[in-house]
Amino acid sequence: MRFMFVGDSMTIGRAGDYTWRYRMWQHLEATFDGPYRIVGPRCELFDTSVNEPVSHAYADPAFPGHARRHLAGWGEGWQHMAPLIGSAVRSGRADVLLVSLGLIDLGFYTAADETAANARRFIAQARAARPGIRMVLLPVIPNVRAESDAPFAAEVSRFNELLAKAVADLSTEASPILLAARPDAYEIHRDTYDGTHPNASGEHRLAGEFAAVLHQAWGIGGPYRTP
Repeated sequence: MRFMFVGDSMTIGRAGDYTWRYRMWQHLEATFDGPYRIVGPRCELFDTSVNEPVSHAYADPAFPGHARRHLAGWGEGWQHMAPLIGSAVRSGRADVLLVSLGLIDLGFYTAADETAANARRFIAQARAARPGIRMVLLPVIPNVRAESDAPFAAEVSRFNELLAKAVADLSTEASPILLAARPDAYEIHRDTYDGTHPNASGEHRLAGEFAAVLHQAWGIGGPYRTP
């Protein structure tokens, strides 16, 4: 089984991070009963000192190179990933996409309706490349900006409603799509280092939500255990 992580800055991580991808790899190593691979065209972290995704300085240097694969980018959202996902899925022969996108779109690029349209385009492109692909989509977790910017908070809420509708409309037996929940007890003032990006506890909560959906819906892996 081939897993691909797709996301924005919360998923690529910055130099020195573990990333929730690392936590998910640890979980799969501990619970997945069978061969698997993590695939994707990228493996780097974002280096904030040069504003480029060129770092390989993961917090755990023992994180193996083959497990660092992803399709994630700092400042990239649904509109950026929709044109890329078909090629990435095709070349990586991905079976399951674990997707966390939308916050950067709503914050800088597109309103809720256009963001939702890009999410639907992403799904269509992924399926065109792999008709039986499965997807788990995480709703947007409002960041600290939503506490003081009511219109932005409303767009986040509106997009999450539209994302849920897209999942209901587009999920099929051959290519199921599942909508994850906001991770249990996720609190931006405790689980992020800047009001947006996950710290160690946030990484565990994000990985734990994806792991719970995989296990409960499809019997993949087991319950997530935070060390």
